[in-house]
Formats: sequence, structure tokens, C-alpha cells
Amino acid sequence: MSTYLITGSNRGIGLELCRQIHKRGDNVIATCRKASKELRDLGVRIEENIEISSYESITNLCKKLSGVNLDCIIHNAGIYEFNSFENLDKKSILRQFEVNALSPICMTQSLKHFLKRSSKVAFITSRMGSIEDNTSGSSYGYRMSKVALSMAAKSLSVDLSKEDIYVAILHPGLVSTRMTGFTSNGISPEESANGLLKRIDSLNKNNSGSFWHANGEVLPW
Repeated sequence: MSTYLITGSNRGIGLELCRQIHKRGDNVIATCRKASKELRDLGVRIEENIEISSYESITNLCKKLSGVNLDCIIHNAGIYEFNSFENLDKKSILRQFEVNALSPICMTQSLKHFLKRSSKVAFITSRMGSIEDNTSGSSYGYRMSKVALSMAAKSLSVDLSKEDIYVAILHPGLVSTRMTGFTSNGISPEESANGLLKRIDSLNKNNSGSFWHANGEVLPW
């Protein structure tokens, strides 16, 4: 039985990851700012009041995790704010960079001592962070933050390889959630989470640091 810690667990993809991991018999530690009824109904361990960009919050989480061994951390928490070229809101861009890129790496550093050999760290990034795939422009803050996250995760995969800790960089697909305005063009959280878990389950020393779509496609940087 493995133990998974998942950030941003109260809704959407994070909630569905918790549901599927719990259903298959593994332990779940769901972190969020405030738990939803749907999360509470799962019956998993919940750690509330976790703000990933707060050093104090992560320090408190570490204290609560004393004695726990983590087999996998899934960094799912993130924000999306639209920034066009005509509206380069500097505060918005910096906020997205802090939450989407810097905070997951800092949180991994804080939680590193809970990991062991063959543990895994998965970062939910986005295809919108692919430079080669960018044909529509705009969304400056979000795109920049996801490029930064992917680069940091790639570096982490190299730095942790000597300890046999493996890193996945994952695009969940276009998912119909509140973040995407429940787009009718998206896949369900269930389908996305199922694909993400397949990629995490197949993660090993040979493919650590790869950039994957949830459907298994290797994405361009």
C-alpha cells in the first residue's frame, strides 16, 4: 500500500485523483486550503489550511506528517489568470509564477525528507507551457509560469536521480473543470485522472523528467 500526497485536492482533477487512488486501496493525504463536501465524503486523510505559497503553512504541514513515508507527491494545485499583451498585469503574472512554478519546487524541498528510494514526484503542468506547441499566443502569465515549472521539474529529475527518486512532468489534457469554465470541448476529470495515474505508475529511472500528455503522448518542450 502506497501513500500519496496531493495538493489542490478539494475539487476538479485533484479531487478525482484522490478518489481513484483511494478506491484502488492506497493511502491519500489530501491537502487544500478548505475541504469541499465531496472531498470529505471520500474518507481520506485531509490536511486543510495548506497554502502552497506560504512557508509557514508548509512548515506546519511537515510537523503534521511526522513519521510518514511518502511514495508519491502530486503537485496539482495551481491558478489560471488570463493576461493578454494589451493587459500585462504584472501582479497577476508574478502571482501565477509564485503559485504555479516556485511554490511546488519549494514545497518539494520541504517534503524531501519524507521521500525514499523509488518515490515519485509528479508536477501537473500544461501543454500551454510548451514553446513549440504555442500557436495561439496570449495567456502570458500562465504560459510563462508553466514553462518555468517544467524547467524546474526537469532539473529536479536530474538532481534526484542519484537518490532514485523519479519525476513526472504531466499535462492533464483539456479538462472540463471550473478552471476551464467547464468547457464542452474538454475531457472529464475522471478520464484525465485515470491517464495521469497511468503515467505516474509507469514512471521509472529511464523516463524520469519526461513531459507527457495524460494520454501517454510525449510532448514537445
